[in-house]
Amino acid sequence: MNGGDGASSYARNSSYQRGAIEAAEALLRNEINTRLDITNHSFSSFTIADFGCSSGPNTILAVDIIIQALYHKFTSSLPNTTTPQFQVFFNDVPHTDFNALFALLPPQRPYFVAGVPGSFYGNLFPKAHLNLAYSSCALCWLSDLPPELTDRSSPAYNRGRIHYTGASAEVVQAYSYQYKKDIKLFLHARSQELAENGLMALIVPGVPDGFLDCQEASTGSEFDLLGSCLMDMAREGVIKEEEVDSFNLPIYYPTPKELEDVIRSNGELKIDKMETLGSMGAQDTMPDLQSRVLYLRAVLEGLVRTHFGHQILDDLFDRYALKLAHSSFILQPQTHKSIMIFALLSRCHDI
Repeated sequence: MNGGDGASSYARNSSYQRGAIEAAEALLRNEINTRLDITNHSFSSFTIADFGCSSGPNTILAVDIIIQALYHKFTSSLPNTTTPQFQVFFNDVPHTDFNALFALLPPQRPYFVAGVPGSFYGNLFPKAHLNLAYSSCALCWLSDLPPELTDRSSPAYNRGRIHYTGASAEVVQAYSYQYKKDIKLFLHARSQELAENGLMALIVPGVPDGFLDCQEASTGSEFDLLGSCLMDMAREGVIKEEEVDSFNLPIYYPTPKELEDVIRSNGELKIDKMETLGSMGAQDTMPDLQSRVLYLRAVLEGLVRTHFGHQILDDLFDRYALKLAHSSFILQPQTHKSIMIFALLSRCHDI
């Protein structure tokens, strides 16, 4: 994600992700109020962690929603006791612009904050340390790419593409396997860190069940368009075709069934609630061409720069804008098939 507050920063171009948090707000408030057990416990402090916070204002919105719900829970359930102090940990990978995030924090916030750099696919906190864990729109990022994507001898060699949409079944399977392996690591780490009566709330970008089996999965996606721009540049000699072949986006969108199956197979956290928030209406959160281009650039520019160099960035996204302007992906918003999956988890009692 692009840090800072510039024109192509994530902070300025994450309205789609903000829409997911707003869509889940009522669920978050209700589930905290009805499922959080505080009656037989004494809290001097209450610890919250946001996994995959990034560097924009969305994480602050989510924390505000959670803190408000917690205040309501404590004051209504335990009116004669002192509300505990709230400690919020913001976690993301080390190159996240934590300075930009902290600059957005309200000065009179009702909680203490700390940054925790590191991959959330491993342990980050002491055992039973967290009362409430939260992650929004981050669990589509893989910890690493399947190595067979760039192995010319592998059936999953992803030549001429930068993602799995429209690719061979072997490529899709390689992505899916890596995703399931990552989520198992994530769930295991959180099961160790979550307090006995703690809760874990997830908002996971996904696609409908059966989506990858249908023809729609092979055409029209933003990643396909960006990949075709890179291939055009390779044909023109601006970059090498081998560079495109070795560039794959570490992003996977699960179906609700995939996510449910991997959570249930984990055996350490159980599903208290799971539902689909529905289509997020990208045409509403990103109503014009420029906002769609800046959204993708804010998310992917760092990956492109690292692999191809900064010299191609403006050319690449100018080409992408031209293709997007004539694509059904923006001309026909109903072709946008992404969904958001809400899941509330808690520890199994027998672990």
